[in-house]
Amino acid sequence: MDWQTAEREFESEVLGTETLGRMFENSVERNADTVAQQYQGGIYDRSLAGTAFDPAPDGEYASLTYAEMREVVRALAAGFRELGVETGDRVGIFAQTRLEWAQTDFALLSAGAVVTTVYKSSSPDKARYLLDDPDADGVVVENADLLERILEVEDDLDLEFIVSIDEGSGYDDRDDVYTLADVYTLGDEAFDEEAYQEWVDEPDVDDLASLIYTSGTTGQPKGVKLTHRNFRANVNQVYRRVGPRPDKDTDTPTIDGDSRMVSYLPLAHVFERTAGHFLPFAAGATVAYAESSDTLKEDFSAVQPTGATSVPRVYEKIYDAIREQATESPIKERIFNWATDVGRAYQRADDPGPILEAKLSIADKLVFGQVKDALGGNIEMLVSGGGTLSPDLCTLYHGMGLPIFEGYGLTETAPVVTTNPPERPQIGTVGPPVVGCEVRVDDSVVPDGEAADTAGETGELLVRGPNVAEGYWEKPGATDRAFTADGWFRTGDIVTIRPDDYIVFHERRKQLLVLSTGKNVAPAPIEDSFAAREPVEQCMVVGDGEKFVGALIVPNVDALRRLAEDEGIDLPDSAAAICDHEWVEERIDREVQAVNENFEAHETIKEYRLVPIEFTEDNDLLTPTMKKKRRAILDEFEAEIESIYAEDETEQRQTA
Repeated sequence: MDWQTAEREFESEVLGTETLGRMFENSVERNADTVAQQYQGGIYDRSLAGTAFDPAPDGEYASLTYAEMREVVRALAAGFRELGVETGDRVGIFAQTRLEWAQTDFALLSAGAVVTTVYKSSSPDKARYLLDDPDADGVVVENADLLERILEVEDDLDLEFIVSIDEGSGYDDRDDVYTLADVYTLGDEAFDEEAYQEWVDEPDVDDLASLIYTSGTTGQPKGVKLTHRNFRANVNQVYRRVGPRPDKDTDTPTIDGDSRMVSYLPLAHVFERTAGHFLPFAAGATVAYAESSDTLKEDFSAVQPTGATSVPRVYEKIYDAIREQATESPIKERIFNWATDVGRAYQRADDPGPILEAKLSIADKLVFGQVKDALGGNIEMLVSGGGTLSPDLCTLYHGMGLPIFEGYGLTETAPVVTTNPPERPQIGTVGPPVVGCEVRVDDSVVPDGEAADTAGETGELLVRGPNVAEGYWEKPGATDRAFTADGWFRTGDIVTIRPDDYIVFHERRKQLLVLSTGKNVAPAPIEDSFAAREPVEQCMVVGDGEKFVGALIVPNVDALRRLAEDEGIDLPDSAAAICDHEWVEERIDREVQAVNENFEAHETIKEYRLVPIEFTEDNDLLTPTMKKKRRAILDEFEAEIESIYAEDETEQRQTA
C-alpha cells in the first residue's frame, strides 16, 4: 500500500466530525493523565494562577494535564454563560499566544460562542473594527495595556463585558470589567454537568466557530467565516498525513500523544490556531507556550520539544543565531561552512555513499549535534507555513537533521491545503494536497511559459473541500468574487501542480511584478534566495511596470561587522553609514551577483538600494505572521525606489 492510499484508509479515534468543544472533550477522555499544557513563571501576572492552577516558579515551566485543563475550560465556559454568553454570540480574544488563550478558546467554543480574533499588535482603531464588524458581545484582553485600547474606543462598540487575563486592570469599580479568575470563580460555583454537555452539543458542525480576519494589506480586513466542520475537517486532513499511521516506518516523525510542541505564533492567525492548537490537542500532544520568537533558544532548551510550527522568517532568524554562535572565530567559521556544505550535499544526493556518510557523521559531531542540542535535542519535525521558505535553507535544515516540512494554506481553507509528507518530502514544493482537498489551476491568469520553471500545470490555484469556508462575514459581493461559478475557491496564488501532484508555489497573483517588457517576475523566489546569505538580513524585490527588477536590501549589520573585522576593516557606528560604506557595497554586490546566477535574465536584480531599517512588526512593515507589508515598504522607501529607476545613472548603484 502506498502512503497516499494509506492516508485515505487510515482509521483513528482522533478522526471525527464533531464540534470543536466535543473534540476537546473526547481527547480528554483518551488522554486525561497526559500533560496538555506547559506554561512559564515570571512572565505574566496571571489572574488564574493560584485560583485555577498553581503558579509556575519564575523562569521555569509548570504543567497541566488534560484532565486539569478540562476543569479550567469547563469552569470558564460556565463563567462566560453566567456573563450572558449564548450560543452564536461573538466574543473576541485580544491577546498574545499563551496558555489562557487556548483555555479561553475552548471555553467559549464549548459555551457555544463564536470566537473572533484580534492580534495583540492591533491599534485601538484596528481593534475597534475587528470587534465592531462582527458586533462582538464581549472581549477577552490580555492585560491593562490592551484593556486601555478597548476602553479608548468602547463608545463605538456594544460590549456587554470585558475580561482581562492578567491581574491589575485598574477598573475594579466597573461592573462590566472582570479578570479571567472572576469568570472562573463564577463558573466554578455555577457549573452543572448536564447543562455543560448541552452547550457543547448545541451548535451544529456547520455552525460558525470563528471569525478570523484577513490581514487587510490590500483593503479592509474581511472576516472569514470558519465553521466547526471547516476546522474539524482540516484537523482530520492533517492528522491523516502526520499522524501515527501503521504504514509508517518507526523513524518517520509523527504528531501523536508523545509529541511536545512549542507554540509562539499568533493564535489569532489560522495557521497556529489549527496546526499548533486544534491539531495537537486532538492528538493528545503537549503544547508549551513560549514568551516570544525572541526567546526561542531558551524555550526550546527548557521544553525539549519534538516539533514546532513556524513561519520562514523565524527559521531564518534561528539559522542566523546558529551561524553567529558557530562562527565566533575564523577556525570555527571554516568548520561551520564545511559542515553546512556537507549537510547540503548529503541531502541533495540520491545515494550519498560511504564517504559522504562519514563526512556527515563528522559534521554532526562537530556542528550539527550542538545545533540540535541548542534546540532541546529532541526535534523530530518542524513545520513551515505562512510564506515561502528558501529551498537552500530548507535543504540545510534537513541536512542538519532538523527536517522542515513546508506546507501551504489560507485563512479561507482553515488553513492547510497542502503539506509535505514526512515519509516523502520534496524540498522546493509545498507538498501534495491533503486528503479530501481538491485542487486545480486556472491557467488563463498567467501567460504561457511565465512564472513556471518545472513540469506541470501553472496558473491560479483553485481549491474545493470540507475545509473551505463558505465566505466572508456580511460581504456577499466579496464572497461571490472569491468563488468560481461552479464553487471553487480562488486562492489568488500562482502555482504549478506537478505531474506527481506536488505543488510548487510561485507568488501571490497580486504580487507578481509585470515589467514594462511584458515579462512576469515572481518576487518570492528571488527574495528567498537571500535567506541563507550571511551579509543580507532582508530583501524586497521591486519593479512593477519598470524595465528591470530592482531591490531594497537590508544588510545584516552584525554579520557585516564580524566579516569586516576578519579583514581588518572598521565599519562606522550607524546602520545608515554602514549602508554607504564602500566595502559593504562591494560585499553585498557579491551576494546579489551570486543570487542572480540562479535566475533568468529578466528576473535578475539589476540595481538595488541598501536601507538601514529592518522590516518588523513593530514598525508596521511586517504582518503579525512576519510577511512583508509590501505596500507599506514601498511607501516607506519611496525615494530609494525612485532613485533606482531615475534616468540619471551617475547616481545609480549597479551590480557588476
